[in-house]
Amino acid sequence: MIRGGDIVKGSCLLQKGQPFLVVEREFHNPGKGTAIARVKMKSIKDGSVLTLTIPTQQEVEDAQVDIHSCQYQYADQDHYHFMDGETFDQHEVPIAGMEDKKYYLKDGESYDLTIWEGKVIDIKIPYKVVFIVAESENYVKGDTVSGATKPITTETGLTVRVPLFIKQGEKILVNTETNEYVERVNS
Repeated sequence: MIRGGDIVKGSCLLQKGQPFLVVEREFHNPGKGTAIARVKMKSIKDGSVLTLTIPTQQEVEDAQVDIHSCQYQYADQDHYHFMDGETFDQHEVPIAGMEDKKYYLKDGESYDLTIWEGKVIDIKIPYKVVFIVAESENYVKGDTVSGATKPITTETGLTVRVPLFIKQGEKILVNTETNEYVERVNS
């Protein structure tokens, strides 16, 4: 059991006999009464969306999941392929329902897999990831006003808006929740 106030994005809750992954949560503390958590969840099995309003002191059932750190190997047409670094078990994760993860998965990097009843239900992507700029247009200093940005493409195909001074081949830090440029990374 987990209290409504302890629910965070990425938590797994059991509703209607199936696991739901929390994709959004918002706390609201009215002037009077009990604080509440508004939770938007996505079903792991069928992708349906459920929204709940839970008082922060009320307990809800959490899905008992295991977290395994696994190395990303490759993707084929239907699956992402991971290997557990300790047991060397192979995990095939269906791409369907996790298409948005492909831009953040890098060969050889480790990611936490959330496993429920022997099935991978989520790939935890770090909050910030370093990418190499694969494609970038060149801009001349003075072309535009200050704070101007341009689109670039990373080595994984992710498109991000960055300041004009970023060039092809440089490393940048990207916030994976908002797809926004954070800073240039010096090697």
